Amino acid sequence: MLPKRRRARARSPGAAAACSTPSSVLFPDVAIYLAEPRMGRSRRSFLTRLALSKGFRVLDVYSSEVTHVVMEQTSAEEAVCWQEQEATLHPGCPCPALLDITWFTESMAAGQPVPVEGRHRLEVPEPRKRPPNPVAPAPAPAAAVMPAYACQRSTPLMHHNSSLSEALETLAEAAGFEGSEGRLLSFRRAASVLKALPWPVTELSQLQGLPHFGEHSTSVIQELLERGVCEEVERVRCSERYRTMKVRRRVGPGRATAHMGMRQGTLTQLWGQRRSLQDDKCQVETNAEALQQLVEATVRQALPGATVTLTGGFRRGKPQGHDVDFLITHPEEGREAGLLPSVLRQLQSQDLVLYHQHQRSRLGDPSRLAQQSHTMDAFERSLCILRLPLPSKGADPESQPAWKAVRVDLVVTPWSQFPFALLGWTGSQLFERELRRFSRKEKGLCLNSHGLFDPEQRTCFHVASEEDIFRHLGLTYLPPEQRNA
Repeated sequence: MLPKRRRARARSPGAAAACSTPSSVLFPDVAIYLAEPRMGRSRRSFLTRLALSKGFRVLDVYSSEVTHVVMEQTSAEEAVCWQEQEATLHPGCPCPALLDITWFTESMAAGQPVPVEGRHRLEVPEPRKRPPNPVAPAPAPAAAVMPAYACQRSTPLMHHNSSLSEALETLAEAAGFEGSEGRLLSFRRAASVLKALPWPVTELSQLQGLPHFGEHSTSVIQELLERGVCEEVERVRCSERYRTMKVRRRVGPGRATAHMGMRQGTLTQLWGQRRSLQDDKCQVETNAEALQQLVEATVRQALPGATVTLTGGFRRGKPQGHDVDFLITHPEEGREAGLLPSVLRQLQSQDLVLYHQHQRSRLGDPSRLAQQSHTMDAFERSLCILRLPLPSKGADPESQPAWKAVRVDLVVTPWSQFPFALLGWTGSQLFERELRRFSRKEKGLCLNSHGLFDPEQRTCFHVASEEDIFRHLGLTYLPPEQRNA
């Protein structure tokens, strides 16, 4: 069942419509309401701006004017329940069409409302796909069937094989520290398969038929199942080199920053600054919502109409992380140019910037971007350490810190490339790697954070959303919370 909605402050239907109505409405007979429970506030805000830029009417508050209710990742049963709740809160309102997000994305791509077909509707109740008790896993099948690519399977944040996958990821991390890319990928892919299983592995025979389980990964799982501990994994976790590298990666700017051309002296200086600011804490817990409000306010002051979207692990459902990534764009192509320096100046004027390094945009001919052999994109960005003000709590606010340092990546992307950038920056790292590998090997296409390209036809696919990208690749759309490969 959907969670209870917060009762909105009373507003007249006309006022509700006016607050999200563009100056030039192209389709006055269509009034869209984006239902938020599964969609999320940031996602809803982005879709609202997208629809307004296309000439659609989007209402902030549910009212009798609504003609199309759009929901995302919502079953028909949940949609009907939501409609019944709204009917109680708004007696006398007609029942508009309850539509899946596919109708919205197709309408945006077409630039006009597409006809509502049966596949778009959510009126017919259907059984839940997940068991009502999340603690009781589904029984293990006799023969496991698992797609080879991580982008073909749902991988939730919480799963049934945490201890097994964490052991393999420890070995993957250690291999990465030693520069062994092949072993790193082998362990990560095997761990990803374990995360996607809807049941816990209790016997080694359950691994039969699963992809990416070589001799080494299988022996690790066998030792864990038989003894409850793997000697190799424990040896790695206790090694001085592994612990030192893990702390350095968490506290320092990370592997991505190294690609940005930072000098070793700068890395060392920044690492020491971060350690002193965080009292030697490795795990930086971040209030992503408060940080987003701060960045959004600054960006909108610098350029009205610009949008800020939270990406990375927080978008995939993680409650904490080492840094926070934001994508910044503007619905009018080209208006985003020069925005980032202005944003940084405003943050500096408020004494909120402890450190930042700016990387200029290297965007050129989009067709040339398809030839990139590395995963780093060419967007303008700034690696920052910001001073995030903290609310005072308790009876003695003077004894509490007034702020904490948080690592933030601000990335500016043109509107036409935003869906690709959003997909690329959401992660996880392995999910994105597998998605690009699938595009290349199975479809003969090149996918990166700038676009989806056909190298033979020398063409670029135009999309309005992440869903469009999945559709072009012939893949079932996976929402961010199912991309934790």
